[in-house]
Amino acid sequence: MSTASVHRTLRSASSNQSSKQAKIQLKLMRPLPRPIRVLILYGSLRDRSFSRLMAYEAARLLSGMACDVRMNSPRGLPLRDDDNITGIFKTIFDHIPLSTGSVRPTQGKVCAVSQVNGGSQSFNAVNTLRILGRWMRMFVIPNQASLPTAWKCFDEADRMLASSNHDRLVDVCEELVKVSALFVGKEQLFADRWSERSEKTRNAGALFTQEQKERAKGAPLLWVAY
Repeated sequence: MSTASVHRTLRSASSNQSSKQAKIQLKLMRPLPRPIRVLILYGSLRDRSFSRLMAYEAARLLSGMACDVRMNSPRGLPLRDDDNITGIFKTIFDHIPLSTGSVRPTQGKVCAVSQVNGGSQSFNAVNTLRILGRWMRMFVIPNQASLPTAWKCFDEADRMLASSNHDRLVDVCEELVKVSALFVGKEQLFADRWSERSEKTRNAGALFTQEQKERAKGAPLLWVAY
């Protein structure tokens, strides 16, 4: 990514981003061969969803840090029930392919998590998302954002109000960018595992799912209905 294009991206960032912060991000992004790519997921279909508003706030912040940001809408996906995170958000994970042939799309990716709360601050959802991230072989960053009384935190234009909670969201976005910068150009290194290299050697370059492994052993399969 050229320095000129980074300058253009930073000039179009939100007005509340200080010039000092912009210089820090420019220094961070200069050695990268491409912009950091970020996919943002949210799990609510309400007309005025605070999860979606917080997701868009994070998208604006990350765009201001010269990231290539994409949003994913869960609208239209079939719904299943879940107790800890919303059913629609669980459905998003159900439709993410954990393996495509010998490729595991989520392995070695960097992940950040956040949640909104109607009342007091809670961490149940972000804790569950951390478990899911590790299960999908992702690197979940240490920082996270949990927004209490979300209905008080956005103005009539659906922008997040200045507060310590907004500062925390900025911190999370910055940490996501910094950690992701360490991974750019090294994705294959972080996704490479000895156990999988050994399996490919034994199976002519193929990786098998757990179901395929159990079938090969002739063992009974465990089916979980939900």
